[in-house]
Amino acid sequence: MTYVRPGRPRRHLRQGLLIAAALTTAALVTGCQSDTDTGSGAAAPLSLGGLTGTADKMPDGGASSCPLPYDMAAAAKAAGLEGAVGPGPVKADGDPVATAEGGKRAKPGEPLAENPGVLVSCTFHIGKDDVEVHTVATGKPQALAPLAPVIQRLSGSSVDELVAYLKEAGEAEAGKAVVTGSGKVAAVRLKLDGDGDASLLVGLGEAGAGSPDRTKQAGDLAGALAAQLP
Repeated sequence: MTYVRPGRPRRHLRQGLLIAAALTTAALVTGCQSDTDTGSGAAAPLSLGGLTGTADKMPDGGASSCPLPYDMAAAAKAAGLEGAVGPGPVKADGDPVATAEGGKRAKPGEPLAENPGVLVSCTFHIGKDDVEVHTVATGKPQALAPLAPVIQRLSGSSVDELVAYLKEAGEAEAGKAVVTGSGKVAAVRLKLDGDGDASLLVGLGEAGAGSPDRTKQAGDLAGALAAQLP
C-alpha cells in the first residue's frame, strides 16, 4: 500500500515511516477516535485503543471525510485565518481526504509496528492554503517520530533542525503548541485516556522562501484543533 502524503493521504508515507525510524534513532542518541460515546451522549476520551479502532475501520483506499471530530472552520477563526474552509486540498486531485496507517495495517519493521500505534491523517483547506492534520498515538514515546518525514517536507527543516524539533515537541507539556522555525508546522502533545503517547501535527501550507511567516497562526490553529478533542 503506498501513501499519498499524510493528510493527503498515501503517496510516500510507507517509505517515510522507514526514514523516520533512522531519524528517531538519531533523536534518541542526541539526547480520534471512533464516534462511540460514554453512554451520556458525550464523545469518549481520546485513547490509543479508540484511535486504533477508528483507523482500522477506515477503507484501505482512504475516506472522503475526516473520521475525527475536527471543526476546521472554528479552529481557523480562532487562529485568525481567513478564507473559505472545507475538506480536502484547495485543488482537488482525486486523493482521499483521510487515510490511516498502523494498527492492523502495520508491517513488521515499521515504526508503528515496532512502537505499536496508529496514525489518522486528514486534509483540509483554508483559503489558498492546504492544511494537513495528523493525529498519531503510540504505546510508548515518542508518538511524533513517525511523522519526521512529513515535518521535514512541510517545514523545510534540515536534519539537525528536525532532530531538535522532535525532541522539543516530544518533551513539551500536553496542550502546548510547538512551532517549527519556518512557522509552517505545529505540534501539540495530547492527553490520552490510559497509557501511551499522542500528538497532533498541523501543517499550514508548504515551506518556501516566499511563504509568509505563519508562526503564531500555525500554533493557534494546532492548539484550537487539539482543544476540540475530548
